[in-house]
Amino acid sequence: MATEQLLRTPLTDLAGVRHPVVQTGMGWVSGPRLVSGTANAGGLGILAGATMTIAELEQAIIEVNGRTDQPFGVNLRADAADAPDRCRLLVDHGVKVASFALAPKPELIANLKEHGIVVMPSIGAAKHAVKVASWGADAVMVQGGEGGGHTGPVPTTLLLPSVLDALRDAGSEIPVVAAGGFFDGRGLAAALSYGAAGIGMGTRFLLTRDSAVPDAVKQLYLERGLTDTVVTAKVDGMPHRMLRTDLVAQLEESSSLKRLGPTVRRTVEFKRSSGMTWLGLAKDGRSMRKAQGRTLGQMALAANTPTMLRAGLVEGDTGAGVLASGQVVGVIDDLPTCEELIDRVVTRAADELRRAASYVR
Repeated sequence: MATEQLLRTPLTDLAGVRHPVVQTGMGWVSGPRLVSGTANAGGLGILAGATMTIAELEQAIIEVNGRTDQPFGVNLRADAADAPDRCRLLVDHGVKVASFALAPKPELIANLKEHGIVVMPSIGAAKHAVKVASWGADAVMVQGGEGGGHTGPVPTTLLLPSVLDALRDAGSEIPVVAAGGFFDGRGLAAALSYGAAGIGMGTRFLLTRDSAVPDAVKQLYLERGLTDTVVTAKVDGMPHRMLRTDLVAQLEESSSLKRLGPTVRRTVEFKRSSGMTWLGLAKDGRSMRKAQGRTLGQMALAANTPTMLRAGLVEGDTGAGVLASGQVVGVIDDLPTCEELIDRVVTRAADELRRAASYVR
């Protein structure tokens, strides 16, 4: 039987979940099975909508709704040309939370909130947290440099308090979810002590029995140590933390000219698999350039990411694909179910908070 609610925070109240634990929307990883497993265990599962076509996203939402009656969320790209249509799916199918890797515009936030959907962008700097709060965001997720995928240089232990302080100084009390470097109850207790309302975990949920990542790939993760990840910009032009593999080493050593051919091939493959037209790709590219300040070269490289991540995380081809990973991979040595994971995280966190409270006189 799943653990009863031991920790009530602003996040659990806002999202309507039992535990302040978020399974992040990892592309190609956070599918219906993992999301519903998290939701049924009392956490907030986030469906990775950004790597799905709009038809695939609708089918995935329907499948999650068929597997659980608990709240869950969907991760979207705010700069996607079809973002309004994707947001409409959330409204039509009763999704509780809209998660964004980039800040959605105020009008998009307002539309979602009008339909009772919680808006939770991910941010990497204190000033960005203040900005989205002023636009009406209900919560923010803060990922420090220890996290997998696209990441920044500031560790969670410094980024989290800076965000909390900035929001407080701006008069905002929206819940903050801490991500990057979390894998157990001690981390949840620490985040709550800082002032966060919960934690987000990616790599830890990837390494569960409910994750659809191939078993051989999971085993590869389990064999890695604390120094076996690397942050590289050679995949898509932006800092990206992933497992250190032979392919990544080759990319790090190759010149821009040598990467040109594979980049073009992967762009064509991404167009084919996504069902997008060249015009649609161009529109998305312009949006990315405007929203993220990417150069034309970085935009070309960005087409590598979905194809290379799918090759590694879905097809299990580590020779052609990359494996996003947080630094916590070096301290994970098992594959629990989502229920087992969340139960032990919240139980340990409650124990640690009681122990810490005993020091107060």
